[in-house]
Amino acid sequence: MIKAPNTNQIKVRLNDQVVGTLAITENGLAAFEYGAEFLQNGFSISPFYLPLRPGVFIAHREPFNGLFGAFNDSLPDVWGTLLTDRMLKKEGHNSYEINVLQRLALVGTTGNGALTYHPDWILEKNDKNIELAQIAGEVNRILQKEELSELGAIYQMAGSSGGARPKVTMKIDGEGWIIKFPAAPDPQNIGEIEYQYSLAAKKCGIEMTETRLFEGKYFGIKRFDKKENKRIHVHSASGLLYASHRFPSLDYTELIKATLALTKNMNEALKIFRQMVFNVLTFNKDDHAKNFSFIYQNSEWKVSPAYDLVLSQGFNGQHTTTIAGKGTPEKEDLFEVSKLTGLPTRKANKIYDEVFEGTQSLKKTYKLY
Repeated sequence: MIKAPNTNQIKVRLNDQVVGTLAITENGLAAFEYGAEFLQNGFSISPFYLPLRPGVFIAHREPFNGLFGAFNDSLPDVWGTLLTDRMLKKEGHNSYEINVLQRLALVGTTGNGALTYHPDWILEKNDKNIELAQIAGEVNRILQKEELSELGAIYQMAGSSGGARPKVTMKIDGEGWIIKFPAAPDPQNIGEIEYQYSLAAKKCGIEMTETRLFEGKYFGIKRFDKKENKRIHVHSASGLLYASHRFPSLDYTELIKATLALTKNMNEALKIFRQMVFNVLTFNKDDHAKNFSFIYQNSEWKVSPAYDLVLSQGFNGQHTTTIAGKGTPEKEDLFEVSKLTGLPTRKANKIYDEVFEGTQSLKKTYKLY
């Protein structure tokens, strides 16, 4: 059962610390202030828009409907929002009357990354053990707008799901995993395709957590936002740069420059370049701003392990994150990005050769020519 909390303001926490207070102004914009203790021993949770300093910050209206990017990262995307709205309706709430603070309260302690929101809307815990095939059936019924008895369980398992494809989080061998299921436009073997992409990405030197193909058809990837029962702060490029992921709003040139500014580490910038080359050579065109993230760990920012690497059409058949201004790039455009961002030419050439070689079998299997 969902219970409505006092939503005049909510506390934001990171593991055991209060980060600060989040409220809504009279004109519907988020206002945030760091807590005194976090100002003394914390860090900026969003360096470009929420620097660690005293005072009240007021969010811009766009692109996150009056919310800060760091907190927008906690909200579910298409699939998670669908489940949330179905649960709200089932519990007698009007989803159109739910504001962003209440949406964050619904996330509570279940979101990705380290940020949690208090007080939260409490849903009675459901400990049902549901098999993957049953989950897939429930997912299909949800997409068909049918009523189902396991909505509460699926809602809890989805957590704060990003992306459009249906997914749930599960504990496997004591560790958190994300398991994906086909959406209506997907080929039925989309799980196998994404698994093969993950193997090819690792072969190309792209850092990813462990991946598996469950029951021969459901793609799974181990979560990287939790380690030894500690949450790790994750910030998407979308939230960091205030770049919408719903339409083209970012270029790899900007993304690499931002990576250098954030991490102050050329090797981290080269990770983005490597992933760009992989995305272009394997036609992963759904490379929007939420499909790149950064993690804060051991007092430094780094590029997160890669995720959501799969054959996709992108925005009108073009890359959602453009390459030197182009949605359908040629090889020279990749190196134009390296030139514009000051990446070492020799390393950029070496990365291209490694990724080109590492993707040959994948391109042959799926006829990516």
